[in-house]
Amino acid sequence: MIALRTNQSVATPILEVRGVCKSFGGLKAVQDFTLVLNKGDLQGLIGPNGAGKTTCFNLLTGVYAADVGGVTLDGVLLRGMRPSRIAAQGMARTFQNIRLFGELSVLDNVKLACHVRVSHTMLGAVLRSAKHVAEERAIHERAMELLRLFELDDRAREVGRSLPYGDQRRLEIARALATSPKVLLLDEPAAGMNPQEKMELAKLIRRVRDEFDVTILLIEHDMGLVMDICEHITVLDYGVTIATGTPNEIQNNPRVIEAYLGGVE
Repeated sequence: MIALRTNQSVATPILEVRGVCKSFGGLKAVQDFTLVLNKGDLQGLIGPNGAGKTTCFNLLTGVYAADVGGVTLDGVLLRGMRPSRIAAQGMARTFQNIRLFGELSVLDNVKLACHVRVSHTMLGAVLRSAKHVAEERAIHERAMELLRLFELDDRAREVGRSLPYGDQRRLEIARALATSPKVLLLDEPAAGMNPQEKMELAKLIRRVRDEFDVTILLIEHDMGLVMDICEHITVLDYGVTIATGTPNEIQNNPRVIEAYLGGVE
């Protein structure tokens, strides 16, 4: 069964990013990036195009190695870990450009992600041991439960690439949740969605946070969505953090207005 939140979250750091820097040649893509996410937070990371937002996600998930600084997830320092090991530690993400396994079924996309948590051995799989069979049954049930939550269960046998764009976005979030993450990174989940789909997505993101005991960091260009659902926002510009605060504080911050509009009258 899908684990539900049973009590109110407390201000316990689950993700700490301290002084992270990353350069590519002479380009300083991210400079002194610092961020703290407490358990149960729903925070936003915003900035103009090229501000370094996705680079930050790549640093958090091990796609890039930081030049300086460190990332700690639930007390574990992630330095030097491969992306697969970071996922096993409890960090999952979606991508700005959808990266489903297009030739696999909707169900298999989610089941594949569930295997991050399996404990049976290769020999057990070959011999179809009782433990292997039980785990595979549990994976199937969990995957179907996730698909029901995202209203995709009736398309479970269809191949991933056949889904409409909005459904592919939701499938990608379901696949990330299948890894049972502690922290979920959403990279522009509303990209390409129409206004009605964005409203439904906002409700879904809140529901995911509230029901799955998961902390969420969101990159998004749709400011209406960010201001609606995020409790705290960090703003990047040319790889530098220029502001942090509540949605109201960010909306009225002169440096943020200048970064987006090119100046303040």
